[in-house]
Amino acid sequence: MNHQSIFEFKFIFLSALLFVAFTSIAYSDYDEEEALIELYGDEEVISIATGSAQPISRAPAVATVITAKDIKQMGATDIDDALETVPGLHVSRTARGYLPIYTFRGVYDQNNPQVLMLVNGISINNLYVGNRGEVWGGFPVESISRIEVIRGPGSAVYGADAFAGVINVITKDGSEIDGVEVGSRLGSFDTRDVWALYGGEVGGFDVALSAEFRDTDGHDEDVDADVATAQGSSLAPGSVNTATENFDTRLTISKNNWKFRTGLQRRENFETGAGVAEALDPSGELKSSRWNADLTYHNPTFTDAWDVSAQVSYLNTSQEVSDDLILFPPGSSLFIPGVGLSPPFADGVIGNPEVWERHLRYNLTGIFTGFDSHTIRSGIGYTHQEIYKVEEENNFSPIGFGTLTDVSDTPFVFLPEKHRNNSFAFVQDVWQLSNDWELTAGMRYDDYNDFGDTWNPRLALVWAARHDLTAKLLYGEAFRAPSFAEFRNQNNPVANGNTDLDPEEIETIELAFDYRPKNNLKLGLNLFKYEWDDIIRFTPDSATSLTAQNIGEQEGYGLEFEADWTINRDLSFTGNYAYQESEDKDLNEDSGNAPQHQFYVRVNWEFIPDWHVTPQWNFVMDRARVDGDARSDIDDYDIFDVTLRTKAFSNRWELALSARNLFNKRAFESSQNGLAGAAIPGDLPLARRSAWGELRFIY
Repeated sequence: MNHQSIFEFKFIFLSALLFVAFTSIAYSDYDEEEALIELYGDEEVISIATGSAQPISRAPAVATVITAKDIKQMGATDIDDALETVPGLHVSRTARGYLPIYTFRGVYDQNNPQVLMLVNGISINNLYVGNRGEVWGGFPVESISRIEVIRGPGSAVYGADAFAGVINVITKDGSEIDGVEVGSRLGSFDTRDVWALYGGEVGGFDVALSAEFRDTDGHDEDVDADVATAQGSSLAPGSVNTATENFDTRLTISKNNWKFRTGLQRRENFETGAGVAEALDPSGELKSSRWNADLTYHNPTFTDAWDVSAQVSYLNTSQEVSDDLILFPPGSSLFIPGVGLSPPFADGVIGNPEVWERHLRYNLTGIFTGFDSHTIRSGIGYTHQEIYKVEEENNFSPIGFGTLTDVSDTPFVFLPEKHRNNSFAFVQDVWQLSNDWELTAGMRYDDYNDFGDTWNPRLALVWAARHDLTAKLLYGEAFRAPSFAEFRNQNNPVANGNTDLDPEEIETIELAFDYRPKNNLKLGLNLFKYEWDDIIRFTPDSATSLTAQNIGEQEGYGLEFEADWTINRDLSFTGNYAYQESEDKDLNEDSGNAPQHQFYVRVNWEFIPDWHVTPQWNFVMDRARVDGDARSDIDDYDIFDVTLRTKAFSNRWELALSARNLFNKRAFESSQNGLAGAAIPGDLPLARRSAWGELRFIY
């Protein structure tokens, strides 16, 4: 029996063993309705599993909900702090800008386009790279009502990029804020956060308004060597550069069946992390503006049997350069395909790519309940995405070699201005087979003007095996559309596009259990297996350049165990453990970079009235290198945080203090391995010990 078969056997055996263990627990014979209310009465609901709100235990998906209360308890000041607590999700980093890589169940990619991020159900993934933007800068948390996370595919509901996972951020409405809140936070790395929220009724409209500002120098951990070290031109040893200045504002106005939302996320002085090309660049800076607006009509009683909603949304986003991006420092040479190694650049190799894009979406959805035991959801939609302006200056173009030259609107620019159109239709039936059995079956069809069409089905069987135990068997397929960088990059010294690309595809099967042996104890166990095909990778087409290709397959297995225990009214415990093993099928080697084991624990203790202390501990373990990377495995790390929060002095004033990485542990995320070896051999350092203090006033 080969390694693959052994692992599959172990996986199936473990699944069966755990299932038997769960279902063999003795069943207490007492009033079931009363027990259901006690067990599920205050349960969180989730809407991204089917498009309609459902209790999380019965939703046909493996999902996590992080509430505003959770965010406060864990001391999170950015969405990444909260997402790292989700089982099976690890937040890694890229060298360029220290952008987050949301790694679900071993699906790792430097550009991270395999994760769909939604804000109030609307995608914010960009067209250029497929992620949240190259000038992301984070997502502040004060306006967040809840974060819904699905591990696994969601293309049958959301289409492209709902591939390895879906993250939906739901912002607070006026009734939830209900008044005025202002606050400020000061902390390490010269970080200053200021925010103001308003919620209430104005002229018969429900209004929610938020404004959040962050100014930080960012952490400045050192790297010992980078990609320019071999040329003798490197600025390493030197510090990474993670400063940013963020402004986020959102407005929601709603009345009756109508809701209008708009917002701006502005990024200024955004530094380059460990460098755009993994060579330290202490002077390069970027900026970005993301404008969004949407108008939604939702009538749950359009007729007796129809719930109807219609939405139009608009997103405009940019990647702009404030100060020249030094790809390689002064004294560096550049290998030019067809030319060879250039003379050293006195001012360094400079490249300033800028992109502006807009997204316009329309969709119409209906939910029909006119048939007994069936809830049928169907809809149609259309999306127009367009990179409408591309500008670039560089000093390595043939038309101005050695001199910083504007190559915009010439054949030598890095990306052409193009658009992508997508029409889609979907149908889904939630069939109540009996009191205890529910079957969800759905299918979505997407047609694109540039790479063709795709069908993506899902099936989910949910069984309420007992009043305290729910089992789910889930199957889904998903696709990831090629980004424009993969599709259309040109004149790039190392990464060129390919218009013959097909979308990536993934097929996933999951077995999940939700078990509540006591009113105050919730346990969850999820087992999964996936096959990821047609992986798009930049593959060598010569000794010095890469072109995007559909190449490679990956297979993964694993499990996630979760526990929530309210020990008494003053003390609660949350914890999870995740295991995954992913294999590159072409090489029969570990796929690399993703943690094989993750362990997370959080305790919230109200030790005296209105005083809460919340310690949390996060372990990241066993991250192998990708094939061809000769370095030893990436070091494990564990991070301990603690947050103290009180309203003891006044109901209107809230004070919090938090220490992050309290024991000052050294922690690293993997740097990229390239044609000539690891660009940053010592990996990407994370922040050491830090602290902040916070004061908020609620009126």
